[in-house]
Amino acid sequence: MKESALRDLRSFFRGAANVLYHIVVVTLSGAIALSLPLVAGFLAEDFMVYWNQIKSEEVVLVSIEIGVALFLILGFNYIGRSIGDRKIARIAAGAGLVQCVPAKGRLTRKRAKKTKEKQGMARSVVVLGATGYRTFVDAEGELHKVLRDCLEAKIMLMNPYSEAAQVRARAILHPDVTPLRLREEVTQSIEFLKQLKAAHKNVKLKLYSDLPLMKLIILGDYIWLQHYHANLDVEMTSEYVFQHNQDTPSLYTLFYQYFVERWESPEIPEYDLETDELVYPKNGGNEVRREKFCLDLPDRVAQVGKSRAYEQEAARS
Repeated sequence: MKESALRDLRSFFRGAANVLYHIVVVTLSGAIALSLPLVAGFLAEDFMVYWNQIKSEEVVLVSIEIGVALFLILGFNYIGRSIGDRKIARIAAGAGLVQCVPAKGRLTRKRAKKTKEKQGMARSVVVLGATGYRTFVDAEGELHKVLRDCLEAKIMLMNPYSEAAQVRARAILHPDVTPLRLREEVTQSIEFLKQLKAAHKNVKLKLYSDLPLMKLIILGDYIWLQHYHANLDVEMTSEYVFQHNQDTPSLYTLFYQYFVERWESPEIPEYDLETDELVYPKNGGNEVRREKFCLDLPDRVAQVGKSRAYEQEAARS
């Protein structure tokens, strides 16, 4: 009851303040309009000639008053929004947030891709994602060119055979997202990283077995972050960019530390790109055991390719 009464009281004061605000604006605009003859006398004598013709016209005076009132309302609202926007901008700058890329907008996405290519050129690349297929395997992926030109890369992807992968596939409300599709995409990501490894790139891959929380891309002093929603594809979420600033602390450090802790966790094995084995380390970094990873790329891709061809043929018929 007390909270309800307090809420009603706050609502009443907000309404009263809004009414008082408009009364002040109208009064001020009326005062300005009525003082126009005095002001005009100081501006120019010729203006008095025109004023003598309109000062007795009530319609003209009311029109002037309304115009001045609208001007003041718009001006005060603009100033208020500007102050609020500056406050938000200061908060974003303090957090290190420098850009927000909306989920919808092809031009914005293209500009973001070009920016990533510039930031990741001949640098170390860090990626924490789900399957990695659309991120760097696809020729149109945002990091496809970046990984081919980078100095080294640390990649963390979801183990497609884990229970979390099955839950993720069932949760996303899209007919194309299935456990088999996730396995295929991770398999092709592994094959792509093998090609980089064969080209003497310093590439390391780890597979985690829990639900994906965020898509994290670290390119030098910038972090690109997207949230993995419970039942939405990551492409449907906005992307946030955080910049590292040595002078002031920012969320860049937090997200970077989050990746480092996950990368060094002994519970997350490293994938040996040469032997197709999962390598489990100790806290000190020594190897504990190895497990063979079921990687049957040709058969799996052929199977999925046949199913897609069959679906396309059925759709055409």
